[in-house]
Amino acid sequence: MSEPTQVGPDDRRYLDRCVALAREAVEAGHKPFGSVLVSGEGVILKEDHNRTGDGDPTAHPELALARWAALNLTQDERARATLYTSGEHCPMCAAAHGWCGLGRIVFATSTRQLVAWLKEFGASPLPYHPFTLREMLPAASVAGPDPDYADEIRALHARAHGAGA
Repeated sequence: MSEPTQVGPDDRRYLDRCVALAREAVEAGHKPFGSVLVSGEGVILKEDHNRTGDGDPTAHPELALARWAALNLTQDERARATLYTSGEHCPMCAAAHGWCGLGRIVFATSTRQLVAWLKEFGASPLPYHPFTLREMLPAASVAGPDPDYADEIRALHARAHGAGA
């Protein structure tokens, strides 16, 4: 797509909320991921954080928001919406995003960063081949990562994986 791939100043307010949700997730015993679904008019429609600590490894916020959008928004509303997230989608969430016809995706930190952090912390690697969003959804408008969020998200992952920051 011809849309910018850089995170813009207007995006940061939603990414800030994603980071706050990721922090809430860690405080509740989950992995640090938070996501916000925003309408084409800039209204926050729904938000969620990771809930995998409850025993369901698929309880990712991106998947929950894609499901919500499929059930509550028209096809046009989904296409005009933006999903903001603290970490780049995994393949499961990227597929859900594509299947639901959601619009733009903006993420604070990348899968590449997460892979490096997990290795650094001595944590288990991801249970899938780490594809990027641009590989999984080549026609999607994708922006991220934003280097301004790397230190804070890394620290949340260190905390969630019991590693020193």
